[in-house]
Amino acid sequence: MIELATGALVGIIIGSVVGGLIFGFVIGYTIVKKMVSKQMEENPPITEDQIRSMYAQMGRKPSEQQIRQIMNNFKRKNRENNR
Repeated sequence: MIELATGALVGIIIGSVVGGLIFGFVIGYTIVKKMVSKQMEENPPITEDQIRSMYAQMGRKPSEQQIRQIMNNFKRKNRENNR
């Protein structure tokens, strides 16, 4: 059996723990980022009804084209921010 000095053994243990923590953070970050992106896509922070309501509060009646344009802008910005 190979005998290791105490310092080498402690170094191996600390290196393994630090390496495991870094690996865990990277994997955790990746999983959480994908989950949040999926949730934002399925449940956007603003809906078409909310846009209509905002226009109504300003005393305007938006066209469907304006609503779709605003929704597409939100989706595009969301995709850009998630890259």
